[in-house]
Amino acid sequence: MDHVDFGYERVSPGEKSERVHGVFASVAPRYDLMNDLMSFGIHRLWKRFAAGISGVRAGAQVLDAAGGTGDCTALYRRAVGSSGTVTLCDINDAMLRIGRDRLLDAGLASGVHYVRGNAECLPFESGRFDCVNMAFGLRNVTHKERALESMHRVLKFGGVAVVLEFSHLVLPMLRGLYDAWSTRFIPFLGGMVTGDESSYRYLVESIRMHPDQEALQRLMEQAGFSQVRYFNLSGGIVAVHRGYKL
Repeated sequence: MDHVDFGYERVSPGEKSERVHGVFASVAPRYDLMNDLMSFGIHRLWKRFAAGISGVRAGAQVLDAAGGTGDCTALYRRAVGSSGTVTLCDINDAMLRIGRDRLLDAGLASGVHYVRGNAECLPFESGRFDCVNMAFGLRNVTHKERALESMHRVLKFGGVAVVLEFSHLVLPMLRGLYDAWSTRFIPFLGGMVTGDESSYRYLVESIRMHPDQEALQRLMEQAGFSQVRYFNLSGGIVAVHRGYKL
């Protein structure tokens, strides 16, 4: 039987899917607060950068895949205007419900659709979207290559995919500080804020196991994307990969 990474563990694909679902069901109520605490709020700037380089304009049809609580959905909804739509798709019911409630509270009721779906087999017809965004979701899917192929399939010809994900530091002087912060403090903080230290230990381990910038670029190219390039942010703590369906 094939095995895949769940943090530093090797588990069956079915077990990873179940355990990842459990992680996000557990942390969903405090997910947004933890993102702010872990990144000092900088995750909001990363997401704005990712949406900005997409080139999305008024009237576009956008898919926010593994969109969680809807931060990126809100950014793209404002970009597409009244003539466009954004679909927030996530496999986790708890995250999807919180995302819907947050967006409604923000006054973003029209032009947003909500779909429960697996990023590895997106439940949409081929060639539907002008842009597919995935922020901090790719490292949690069971088969990354299938998710990228699915994103490519649902894009229109000429459409763009944007993948924002934790990556590998390119500034060695930050490594010691970053390692201490991520491996020691984040799980402790997760335990204090959410009562679930183990889920945040997994999330930190999943970052370490995620492909680096060049490897993810190759995975996107193998999935069919053209003109793939990446942008390091915060010294490579995260990277935004962009590719086109041509």
